Amino acid sequence: MDTHALLLFLGVDLLLVCTPGPDWLYIAARGLGQGRRAALIAVGGVCAGYAVHTLLSSAGLAAALRAVPAALPVLRLTGAAYLLVLAVMMLLALRKSGGAAALAAPKPQPTATVLRQSMLTALLNPKGLLLYLSLVPQFVDPDAALPVGGQVLALGSLNVLACAVVYGLVAYASGRLGGRFGGTPQAARRMTMVSAVLLMLVAGVTASA
Repeated sequence: MDTHALLLFLGVDLLLVCTPGPDWLYIAARGLGQGRRAALIAVGGVCAGYAVHTLLSSAGLAAALRAVPAALPVLRLTGAAYLLVLAVMMLLALRKSGGAAALAAPKPQPTATVLRQSMLTALLNPKGLLLYLSLVPQFVDPDAALPVGGQVLALGSLNVLACAVVYGLVAYASGRLGGRFGGTPQAARRMTMVSAVLLMLVAGVTASA
C-alpha cells in the first residue's frame, strides 16, 4: 500500500480518536479518581487492547464478525456490563473505607489490575471493533504487493499509535485536574465517586452505541 493511503487513513483515524467517546471517559475517570500514573497505565492497557484487535483482525477476525452480525451487540453489552461492574466495585470500596477510615484516601489499584481492566475495556469497546470492521477494510487493497493481513497490521498499528498520543494527552490533563482537586483524602474520595459516575456514563454510552 502506498504512503498516500496510509496518510489518508491516519487523518480519518485521528478525527475518530480525537472525538470524545468511551475511551476518553474511561481514561479521564482513572485520572480524576486515581491520578496521572493510573491514567497513563490505563492508556497502555487500552493501546494493548487495540494491538490485540489489530493482530486478530489481521488474522481474519474482522471478516468473521461481519459474517456473524449478532456477535457485535453481544460484545457491546458485555463491555457495558463490565464497565458497570468496575464502577460498582469502586463505590463498594469507598463504602468499605467508611466509618473510622472515612478520612483516608482510596488506595491506588495495582498496576497489573489497571492494565488488565483497561485492556478488557478496549477489547469490548464497540467503537474500536467498528473501526476494524468498517474503516480499516476501506483502505485495504487486495491487489497490493503487501498481503491483506500485512495491510491490516500496518493500519491497525497506526491506530494504536494515534490512540497512544491522544489518550496520553487526556491522561495527562485528567491526572493533573485530579491532583489539583484531590489533594486531601476527602477530596480524593469525592473524585473517586466522580470517576465511578463517569464509568457508569461510559457503560450507558457503550450499551446504547
